[in-house]
Amino acid sequence: MKSEGDNQAIIVPKESSIKTLADLRGKRVAFGKGSSAHNLLVAVLEKAGVSWSDITPAPLAPADATAAFVKGSVDAWSIWDPYLALAELKENARVLVFDKDVHKPNAFYIANTDFVERYPSLVARLNTAFASEGVWAGQHHEEVAKAQSEATGVDIAAVRRFVNRSTYSVVPLDAEVIKSQQAVADRFAKLGLIPKPVNVSDIVWKWTPGS
Repeated sequence: MKSEGDNQAIIVPKESSIKTLADLRGKRVAFGKGSSAHNLLVAVLEKAGVSWSDITPAPLAPADATAAFVKGSVDAWSIWDPYLALAELKENARVLVFDKDVHKPNAFYIANTDFVERYPSLVARLNTAFASEGVWAGQHHEEVAKAQSEATGVDIAAVRRFVNRSTYSVVPLDAEVIKSQQAVADRFAKLGLIPKPVNVSDIVWKWTPGS
């Protein structure tokens, strides 16, 4: 699924002295290790010309990071929705930078290679169904918000906030998406988060809508 990049950000307390990306130098920043938020933080530092060693990394799961952010034991937090929306609404957090300001994030459906090779027509049908559901979701934000709030227990106001800034378009992976994901793989290989480099184009299944 292609994203507009509004569902993940680096946030700081409203009155924080951190105003620019370069201001992250010397600060303690929370993030989920190996997550998309980890990638966002690395990409942001690259853009700002700040090295990883110039910050104090605080790898924390969302629940622990929430507590740390509220208590002020971290200076900034790289995080995704709905935690982002909750921090904005409940803690009056200020967004320093959204995903879209640094790179183009995406979400993916992943399948076992053997399964795809054995049942390509079934996988194509599933993709078509997902794409159809995505169109419906894009046109029925309130229904999506209510369903997610009921399923997760997250406050409806926060869910509405992130649903209304979400996109649900399910499309085949194109060259732009593959290039973006390759950058993620390269960053994680450089950090040692994956055991060896990955060539993303080698693991992309070619889906043609309608097939």
